Amino acid sequence: MNRKQVGLIVLVSAIIVGGIFYFTKGKKTAVKQIQINGTAQQTTPLNQGNVSPLSGLPCENWNRRSFAVMQPSDVSARPAAGFSQADMVFEVPVITAVMTRLMGVYVCENPDDIGSMRSARHDYIALAKGLDSIFVHWGGSHYAIDKLKEGVIDDMNCNNDGGKSAAQYCYRKPQTGTMKGDDTGYAKFAQLLQGAQDFGYRMTNKFVGYPHQAEAALDQRGKGGHLRLAYPRDFKVEYDYDRANNTYLRTWGGVADTDRNNGNRIAPKNVAVLVAASSQLVEGEQYNNVQIGDPWYDTSDSGDATYYMNGQQIKGSWKKDKSSLDSKMFFYDADGKEIQFVPGQIWVNVIEPGQAVEWTPAA
Repeated sequence: MNRKQVGLIVLVSAIIVGGIFYFTKGKKTAVKQIQINGTAQQTTPLNQGNVSPLSGLPCENWNRRSFAVMQPSDVSARPAAGFSQADMVFEVPVITAVMTRLMGVYVCENPDDIGSMRSARHDYIALAKGLDSIFVHWGGSHYAIDKLKEGVIDDMNCNNDGGKSAAQYCYRKPQTGTMKGDDTGYAKFAQLLQGAQDFGYRMTNKFVGYPHQAEAALDQRGKGGHLRLAYPRDFKVEYDYDRANNTYLRTWGGVADTDRNNGNRIAPKNVAVLVAASSQLVEGEQYNNVQIGDPWYDTSDSGDATYYMNGQQIKGSWKKDKSSLDSKMFFYDADGKEIQFVPGQIWVNVIEPGQAVEWTPAA
C-alpha cells in the first residue's frame, strides 16, 4: 500500500469519526430549552419591602429561606397542625384517583408543631426546589429517596432512610383515638430551624417570589360563592367565599378544616386549581407520577388553571419548566401574564383531568 492510499484511508476514517461525533456526542449535549415568557432567569424580587415572597405579607422572617414540609390528607391524621400559618400549601394526588398529599411551605410564622408528617414523593421535591425551600419529610418512596441521595435539594429526613438524617429534630406523639402509627410523626418548627443551621444549610431566601396586588375594597369583591373540587371520597374539598374577610373557608371531607395547633379555620386568601395528569409509575405499584413539571418522569409541564381571589374566578394556565429543576411554578391569566395574588396564603390544588371543579357564585 503506497503513501497516497494510506493517506486516503486516514482521511476517510477521520470523516467517519467526525460524523459519528457530530451525530452522537454533539446531539447528546444539546439540551432543549423551554421558554417561560422570558422570565425563567429572573432574579429581581417581585415584591417590594420586607414581605414574604410567597404570601406578600410583611413579617419579621420575610427573608428567611422557606421550609417545605410533607403533610398528610389521611382522615385519621386530621386536623393537621400548622396549615393556618403556612404561606403556601400544595395539595396534589399521591395515588392516582385515590388520595392526595399536602406540602405546607413556611416562611413568616413559626408553628409550635408541624404534623403529622409524611413521606416524600419526587413530584414534591421538584415543587420545593422551585421555591428554593428546605425539604422536610418522614421517609419517602424509593423514587424520591433515590433523588435525595443524589443531593438534588437540601433536605431533612426524620426517618433516616435516605437524604440528610434529621431524626433528632423530630418526635412521635402518643397514639390516641383513631390515630394510626403513621399519624404520630411531628416536629417542632424551632427544632427544624436548629437542624437546618446544624446542617450548614443556607438560611437566606433566594426565591424571587410571586407578584401581588392590593386587596380589593369590599364593594369590589364578589358577593359570595362556593367552590367544589371533586377529589375522591373523604378527600373532597370545598371552599366558601367569606366576603367580609376576603378569604375562602375550607371544608375537607364534609368537615370544617381547622388547625390542630390553634383551632383556627383554614381560610386562604387565594385558591389556585391546576389540572395535571396522574398515573402510576409502575402498574400495580402505589407510587404515581403527576405531570407537574419534574425533570425525571414528566412529558408535560403546563396545563389549564383557574384562580379564585377577591370572590372572583379567573381562567388561566400554569407552567413549570421540566428542563430545569430550579424553575418555579408559574401561574398565568388568560392573557399569559403572571397572576397577581392577594396578599395572604396561597392554596394550590392540583386535580386530575375529569375531576369536577364547580364554582357557584352568589346570586
